[in-house]
Parts: sequence; structure tokens; C-alpha cells
Amino acid sequence: IVAVVLLIIWGFSGFYQVQPDEVGIPLVFGRPQETTQPGFRWNWPSPIGDVVKPKVTTVFNVEIGAHAPGASDTKGESLMLTGDQNIIDIQFTVQWKVGPDPDDPLRYVFNVRDTDSTVKSSAEAAMREVVGRNEINQVLTEGKEVVQVEAQRVLQAILDLYDTGIEVVTLKLQDVDPPDQVSDAFKDVI
Repeated sequence: IVAVVLLIIWGFSGFYQVQPDEVGIPLVFGRPQETTQPGFRWNWPSPIGDVVKPKVTTVFNVEIGAHAPGASDTKGESLMLTGDQNIIDIQFTVQWKVGPDPDDPLRYVFNVRDTDSTVKSSAEAAMREVVGRNEINQVLTEGKEVVQVEAQRVLQAILDLYDTGIEVVTLKLQDVDPPDQVSDAFKDVI
């Protein structure tokens, strides 16, 4: 009788709830099954099964080059070389979320270990590529919008290549300036 009661309790521990902002990914012996939508569900209890529930509607934010007081040294990530061999200091923000494709939550959970680091490194690489193709005047003035759009396109292509299941919502330039060492001289020229 005790064994039957314990088996029933073990079976009931397999119930789980998926919230409206989540997708459930039931695992059986570590292998993902098909994704489940919000609601009350059942999967094999531990140690046979488990459930991973990534948030698919949450928009995450990554800042690149932000020079906040007391923050770690981020100066190196914001200095970039333009196509005409000038250095500029760029600060930008990337907003991203899990993609809308039904397989994107699986890719997000199983193909990327550290999503913030992956998005940050990929965004930095995408911005360096786009800035490297433009002259300094283009990046500092009227070409900012073009740089943003092109960098977002390149970033999405990189994340798709990595098969991350991540969708870039926006990429916004916060601040674009010449480096501090030549800022005064640059303003004098203008």
C-alpha cells in the first residue's frame, strides 16, 4: 500500500503549469519532446522527466559600450575603427527576445549556453563590421540610421547562423563620439 501511495504521489509530481509568457519544453531522459503552450500539463516526473520553460515574450536588453560610473572597464568594446581609419566611441543597445518560429524556443534553450554573452559579442562584431565599411562623418552624422539598420541586419544574420532561436527586436545607437583624447580637436574642426 505504501509503495502504491508513493507511486501515485510521484505521478502527481509530474504536473506543471506553463505561464502565458512561456513555452514548455518537456524532457524525457534529457531529450526534448514537442513544445507545449500555456496551461496545466503533465510530464514524467523526475528522474525520468523534467520541464524547461523559457520566457518567449520577454524582451531582453544588452548594452554595449556603456560607461556607467563604477562599472567594469567597457571602453575597449566601444572603440571602433571606421573605413577611413578613424577611431570612434560607440555606445548602443540591443533588444532581443526568443524568436516566433515554433522551433526557436528549442534552439534558444539547447544551442546557446550564455545568451547575453552571445548576443553582446555578436552585436559588437556586427557593429564593427558595419562601422568599418563607413567613413567617420557618415557614422557621426546623417548615416546613423543606416548604420543602425545595417548592424541589426548583420546581427540577425550572425544569430541565425549560430542557430540561436533569437530575434533581434531593435538595435539603437545611444552615443557616437570621437574618442575622448581627440574630442576637443574634433569639435574645433567642426
